[in-house]
This record gives sequence, structure tokens and C-alpha cells, in this order.
Amino acid sequence: MDAIQIYGGNRLEGQTKVQGSKNAVLPILAATLLINGTCEIKNCPVISDVHHMLRLMESLCCKIERSGHTIRIYTGQLFGHDMPCNMPSDSVCVMRSSIMLLGALLARTGRVDMQYPGGCVIGKRPIDLHLKGLRKMGVVIEEREDGFLAETKGLIGAEHKLPFVSVGATENLVLAAVLAKGDTVIENAAREPEICALCDFLNQAGARIEGAGTSRILIRGVEKLHEVSYEVPADRIVAGTYLAACLCCGGEIYLKDAPCSQMTAVNVAAASMGAEVYEGSDGLQIVCKDKRKMPERLRTDSYPGFPTDLQSAFLTAMTMAEGRGTMEETIFENRFHIVGQLQKMGAKIICKENTVSVEGIERLKGNILQAEELRGGAALVLAGSAADGSSIVENRHFIERGYENICQDLRDLGVRCETMEYSGRV
Repeated sequence: MDAIQIYGGNRLEGQTKVQGSKNAVLPILAATLLINGTCEIKNCPVISDVHHMLRLMESLCCKIERSGHTIRIYTGQLFGHDMPCNMPSDSVCVMRSSIMLLGALLARTGRVDMQYPGGCVIGKRPIDLHLKGLRKMGVVIEEREDGFLAETKGLIGAEHKLPFVSVGATENLVLAAVLAKGDTVIENAAREPEICALCDFLNQAGARIEGAGTSRILIRGVEKLHEVSYEVPADRIVAGTYLAACLCCGGEIYLKDAPCSQMTAVNVAAASMGAEVYEGSDGLQIVCKDKRKMPERLRTDSYPGFPTDLQSAFLTAMTMAEGRGTMEETIFENRFHIVGQLQKMGAKIICKENTVSVEGIERLKGNILQAEELRGGAALVLAGSAADGSSIVENRHFIERGYENICQDLRDLGVRCETMEYSGRV
């Protein structure tokens, strides 16, 4: 079994470089399907979700060359191929972001036959918003038990008002609208930085998109896009994870290339727990000298609120803070899988529906832990880093979906950890 072993107890000190953004690069890779030619994507993280996305694109007859953190993608061969292509089901079903291919492929080929996408066990995340929006744009969709067939004779612009903020639906509608006939408006659009990165990439390729980063996005359809070279921004969630590691362990660290402008809510939360956070010219410095303070209440929300992807990491830090506090989850209904694992380490947590109550303790105790999803798995590595004794976090592959090399990054900061193959015996 793939696992990570951690020997806890070190205060953190040092510097690490923040990788490219997982949540930005996946829709950008899908967006290259809209372009008849070759695109170059720089600062692409080496993570398993990117591997699966590239594998899906290769099944669609894309030619892909990878050198380190740079990917060159040639999509010209999509023309003339009878869809559907045989997208490997294990890659479709392993990650939610495979649905990003839908809008781009419909714009490029007019026909998509695919299985329902998969992902983590953090909530339902239905794709009905995606399908409803595409139907308004002239797509006929036949749903089956295991997937769907979507066809269009030509996408047309439409006005969408999302009933709730959805990053994935916003991205998919943007991808579909870029080459559609006429204008498309998305009201109550997601405002996440990853939306801005996608729209920036598309605009550099010749799209006409206005309002990215606001709740109203206007896309004026164009006839075609052109080749582009684009650098993926740094990952705000990875940066926030390592900030939370400093909260858990104490110390002083520097996160090179951390996207400071995207981390306001995270930095405010860290400051409420006693951290000193300084924005540098090319990164973020975090100093945690004293005992962690317990925030009275942390609440996840859509951007620019506190991100759900960092809920588990900050909950871990709260277990070792002074006093009592609560964490409320408003985005996903099933994101407290980590609670039982933290309780195994001695944490005092009571979970009720979408809120947990925490009473801080002095230290967690090392244990054998099971990662069940990406962000919770990373948070368990943080818990082990701060705990007395050693810990093993099983199912490392969940963490590798979004962290290029979490062990090396944490070793740069003073954590004693390493990957391992675990047989179930220590």
C-alpha cells in the first residue's frame, strides 16, 4: 500500500517553492482542445490529476510532449475524427475535472460520448448544472445509467443564471461559449482565481471574455482561437496547506511564489490563530512563535471567502489551539471524513451536520491513518508532522492527485517524512 511516514515534533524552518495550480491547469488543458494547433503550458504541476487529463487528451488524438513542468499540446488531429473516441474510463472516473472536456469538445467536434466523471468522496457535486446550461446553448443530451451522449449542430450563446456558485459549471459554460454563435452571459458566476486564469488563457488565444473574477461574465463568441504559450499561476491551496503546517508545528517559513493576492481570507484566518504573515516581493513569510489561538469560528465560503479546500488543514491546526472553536463547512456536505482520523490521534472534536466543535489539546499522538480524499489526506500529513511520535498516512495516491511532492516540500521546511510502501505492519 502506498503511504507516507512522518516523524513528528519538529518546529518548522526553511523555504520551499509553491508548485503550479492544480485547479487552474486542468480547465486550461481542456481549453487547448478549442485551438487547432499547438499550445505550450508552462509551470504545469507533476501530479496524477494532470497525468489523467493528458491521458484522456491523448485518447482524443492529441499529441503531447512533456519536458519537466512544460507541456506542448497539438490538437489539430481532432478535426476529421469521428467522435466518440475511447476515453479511458479509469481516467474519466478518477477525477471530477474530466467533465471540463465536455464544453470544449462540443465546441470543437459537436459530439461527446462519455461516462460520468468521478473524484473525491467529499460531496455529491452533481453535473446537472453543466448539462442544463449546455442544453440552453443548443446541445441535445441523452443520459444513461453510466454516462451520457451530447450532440449539437452548433453552439449558440445564452444567458445563464446559476442557482448557486459553481466553479466547474462556470468553467464549462465559458469553454462552450468561446466559439459559440453570439453572446453568452453567466450570472452568479464563480469568482475563483482559477476562473480568471482560464479566461486569461482564452483571451490570450483570441477569445473575448469580460468580467472574469466578478459574478457576471460576458463571453462574445469568436470564429476561432490561435496558438498560445501560457504560464500557470502558483497554487494557492498548496501554499495555504504549508501555511497551515506552520500553524500546526510552529516555526518560521517562507513560501516562494505563493500567490499572496489570492490568499487574503487564508492569511486573515492564520492571523486569528496567532500567526504573523508577511507578503514578500516573491512569496509569503509565516512566523508562528507562540501557542496557537483558537478562532471562535471559521466558515468556508466561495471565493473570496475561506476556501473549502483548506478546511481540513486548518481544522487540524485548531485541534492543537488553546480554547474552543467551531468550523462550519458550507460548500460540500461530506467533507469531515478527517474527523475520525484526528480523533484517533486524541483530538477532541464533535461533529454535527455541517459544523464541528473543537476543544484544543496540547499535542496529537502519532497513529496509523487513512487518507480518503485529496485535501484531507494532506491535512493528515500535517497532523503527523505536529504529533508526538511517528505516524503513517495510508493511500498516498489521494494526496498525489494535487501535491507534486509533499514530502520533499515539507522536508525543505524541517518535517521528517518520506514516502513508503506499507504492508500493514510497522
